[in-house]
Amino acid sequence: MPELVKKIIRDIPDFPKEGIVFKDITTVLKDSEGLKHTIDFLTEQFKDKKIDYVAGVESRGFIFGTPLAYNLGAGFVVIRKPGKLPADVESITYDLEYGSDTLEIHKDAIEKGKRVLIVDDLLATGGTAAAACELVKKVGGEVAGMGFIIELEALGGRSKFPSDVEVISMVTC
Repeated sequence: MPELVKKIIRDIPDFPKEGIVFKDITTVLKDSEGLKHTIDFLTEQFKDKKIDYVAGVESRGFIFGTPLAYNLGAGFVVIRKPGKLPADVESITYDLEYGSDTLEIHKDAIEKGKRVLIVDDLLATGGTAAAACELVKKVGGEVAGMGFIIELEALGGRSKFPSDVEVISMVTC
């Protein structure tokens, strides 16, 4: 399954800026077999982990996280950029290679001690995913794992997570 999905992912050179090779997953989304294999792969990896919630990181984490939550019999929680959630939020600001960014989660999104799987499309430097982990902990959740479609191994993102958090990537580049 991962080999098929890896073949479907499109490389876009010099996007969003010169020197970057963007991994475009829209080609996976439009391919029914690729999309099915992606959701099935993540479901298989986490089906026995007693996941209470899947938390999707804006925005592509929503795409993969919602059907995954359905398959796992879990609820779905959104982690969003600032100003997009209507109720009281917890927020975290984190550093990126080129500045900083902020993520938010509803304060009442996760009950204390519930097991949460964080999902996003890409693991690069790990800043966004590490911030998502901190948000889940801030609202009382336990990070039970992290799932990604693509991991850019050379950027070392997984080193930003605690060693006891299981990190699964479908495709590594």
